[in-house]
Amino acid sequence: MDRYGFYTGKIFDAYEYLGCRTGREGAVFRTFAPAAKQVSVIGSFNGWEETPMERVYDGNFWECVIPEAKAGDMYKYRIHRKDGSFRDHCDPYGYGMELRPQNASFIRDMTSYRFRDSGWMKRRSDCRNRPLNIYEIHAGSWKRSSDPDRPEGWYRYDELAKLLIPYLKEQGYNYVELMPLGEHPCDESWGYQQTGFFSPTSRYGTADDLKRMVDLFHQSGIGLILDFVPVHFAVDDYALAEYDGTALYEYPNRDVGNSEWGSRNFMHSRGEVRSFLQSCAQYWLKEYHFDGLRMDAISNMIYWQGQPERGVNGNAVAFLQYMNAGLKERNPGILLAAEDSTSFPGVTKPAEEGGLGFDYKWDMGWMNDTLDYFRTDPQYRSRDYHKLTFSMMYYYGEDYLLPFSHDEVVHGKATIIQKMNGEYEKKFPQARALYMYMYAHPGKKLNFMGNELAHFREWDEKRPLDWELLSFPLHDAFCRFMSVLCRFYLETPALWALDYDRKGFCWANCHEEEACVYAFWRTDGRQKLLAVFHFGEEERKNFELSLEQDGQKDGFERREECYELCLSASWDIYGGERSAEKEKGMLLSARNGKLVLDLPAFGALYLMKKESGRRRAGGSGENNGKDPV
Repeated sequence: MDRYGFYTGKIFDAYEYLGCRTGREGAVFRTFAPAAKQVSVIGSFNGWEETPMERVYDGNFWECVIPEAKAGDMYKYRIHRKDGSFRDHCDPYGYGMELRPQNASFIRDMTSYRFRDSGWMKRRSDCRNRPLNIYEIHAGSWKRSSDPDRPEGWYRYDELAKLLIPYLKEQGYNYVELMPLGEHPCDESWGYQQTGFFSPTSRYGTADDLKRMVDLFHQSGIGLILDFVPVHFAVDDYALAEYDGTALYEYPNRDVGNSEWGSRNFMHSRGEVRSFLQSCAQYWLKEYHFDGLRMDAISNMIYWQGQPERGVNGNAVAFLQYMNAGLKERNPGILLAAEDSTSFPGVTKPAEEGGLGFDYKWDMGWMNDTLDYFRTDPQYRSRDYHKLTFSMMYYYGEDYLLPFSHDEVVHGKATIIQKMNGEYEKKFPQARALYMYMYAHPGKKLNFMGNELAHFREWDEKRPLDWELLSFPLHDAFCRFMSVLCRFYLETPALWALDYDRKGFCWANCHEEEACVYAFWRTDGRQKLLAVFHFGEEERKNFELSLEQDGQKDGFERREECYELCLSASWDIYGGERSAEKEKGMLLSARNGKLVLDLPAFGALYLMKKESGRRRAGGSGENNGKDPV
């Protein structure tokens, strides 16, 4: 390990030196504890009696070799403080930990598993010009086993993969985002308050089980993103908190040292902390072949305590820039996403150009405005009409990802289906229209597990999803609709190829305030899809929709254009009242920029433009003004 690089926050491989690894001579233990008076290893191999470690290098590192220690054994570091007290700590760089409430680290052989995903690893990308449809899950509550020998009902990592893969393929998702997997003592923290940053939680198996899970996904053509927590850590005294008797990883000043979640904030100005976090991020990407990281609570790194009025935390910003650039350089094809609700500029701008270096930023503004709109009684939606147009005013400032995440379906916020205005049956057509709007809107997509079932109960980490909902016709139909919509998205380049190019989107009409009608085009340069939405509660017959000339100033005017109806949120096969058999594939004509439609209440339509003739403005065409459809 480059020790100078460790101290200056420049390295990404500290985990290959610190922690415990086995060799011919036994197990080598190393830890960084500069303020400790003495450090010893206690474990299952020495009867939990102390084996003293020696100071090495500059005296800030401790090391020992224990011949009898082997993979699978448990251990802790007993750190004697200068005040005469001691604490038993798990290994900050340990590759595995016991299940709560126990907290010993495990010795792991990280070389035993052989991946078979080389083809995937060579061709993966950040999906900027590809479809990215993410299914966010909590590994312990998507489904639960009924096996009486598993009191918690948790599936192993690799077992979960075998259940998830066919479901994801059926539902039309090509990436999975896993909520944090680092070891954590409190189930209710969902993994966001960690004690084992290098330890895959033992709730679902071993390191090799997790590697096998990733491998299975990759062999099936599905990518995996891990939720990564670079902001804060759990306060438990057996972990990072006051590790060597001092504030080694956290701020000594509690005013900035304690987070809003009651945890401890990492001190990003310290090189040793930067090296720890950079190495942790690299560890998950390199050792487990994850395809990307979603970084939590980036707002709390950009600004002190996440509060813009307290100013920018320059050290944390510099850390993000350096880490993101280093991760991208070392791991071709990965994607990095920021959960950031601030207006801080350049989040998705390359670090070398002064940005933070993320590939995507969660569009929290779009999410909040959209859900607020659909909560509103339809009679007032004309007043709030431009809540749904505002996102395109700022959209090209960053590379956005549209999230309906776990945070939107917990803590009394109500689930997505619950947020729809009105009573039970009235919610479903609005939710279908909402999702068609989401999937047509520029930006990559993320949907939390259960949203596709029209889940009414808020998510609870202690319970599996209510799969029995699929026995109810409206829920079953909604789930089938979501599957069709997601697969249509994956198969339609117009919806994703030019997500971040102004040529990929154009309003067709965003001035029907009283009617609550919207229309816009999406294109990849070849396909041209017209998305039409009516969010009012009364059907509109023979509605004449004026279509702007989509920004083209080429001297032509359109006499007649033909559109094929590809998908409608109101079809009977998805719980609506319109006949899919009669309407699917129907050809509709727009003449001189006017399209006449029967718009259902809470309707959404995808229309693919067909080839049509045009004549020059002010002239007569070869067909006497009657262009072919």
